[in-house]
Amino acid sequence: MTIGKSSHRDNSRSSTADTAPAPGVPADAPSIGRTLAEARRAAGLTVDEVSAATRVRVPIVHAIEEDDFSRCGGDFYARGHLRALARAVGADGDELVARYDAIHGTEPVQLAPVAALEAKRIKIGQGRPNWTAAMVVAIVAVIVLIGFNLINGKSAKTATGSASAPLPSAVSSAPAAPTASVQPPAPASTAPIAAAPADKVTVKVVGEGGSSWVSAVDGDGKSLFQNNLDDGKDQTFTDPKQIKLVIGNAAAVHLYVNGKDLGPAGKDGQVVHLTYTPGDPQAG
Repeated sequence: MTIGKSSHRDNSRSSTADTAPAPGVPADAPSIGRTLAEARRAAGLTVDEVSAATRVRVPIVHAIEEDDFSRCGGDFYARGHLRALARAVGADGDELVARYDAIHGTEPVQLAPVAALEAKRIKIGQGRPNWTAAMVVAIVAVIVLIGFNLINGKSAKTATGSASAPLPSAVSSAPAAPTASVQPPAPASTAPIAAAPADKVTVKVVGEGGSSWVSAVDGDGKSLFQNNLDDGKDQTFTDPKQIKLVIGNAAAVHLYVNGKDLGPAGKDGQVVHLTYTPGDPQAG
């Protein structure tokens, strides 16, 4: 019976430590999880949207917002999840991590033995010369040189034979055929949406330099797209009324609206809400 009571007291202390304010933080300040939840709601994001933008699984997001860090897999992953979630919802990740360390009494993250071993292997591997790559480059250079010599020798032989052969008199007296002028091809249009109809709004999103979660909704509230947009991929949306966008990593998405290049949607890690209508591009 004595052991059972002691265990109950230990669990009570652990639960209190998870929600107790850190030193220097006002006693009435919201907890870490509540801070993240309030920032997410203020940004107009759902848990599913935050999970897609940060790649932190939905159950873990729910647990962190309830100040339950037992599902994070340790302090190292808990800190990483806190920084990722804070960046997605516009909170101060450094301040939340500092509060987490103060509450849980943990030290700044150290490399685990396996991670340290892997880092050492990578460093050793980088110090060694890459003989395979050097050999491939040398072989390619030899092949190119042989091909160049063969082509030059064949061209010289053909030119010599043509110069030594006498030209027929009929050919020499025949008028030279007119040379057809070669017109340079017309430059391709740089407008990605050159044929955008004037009575509709046309929005094209292109993944550029990274990956971002993107949600697109038409004027009737119907979802047109809700997924990650990877680098080099694109999506185009058209509607008579408007197109609403939510972009999880604004710097990784390039915008073209009604045939106009608007550039990146925002800064790295910034979550933006945009609305476009027919006519000139105008952010809502």
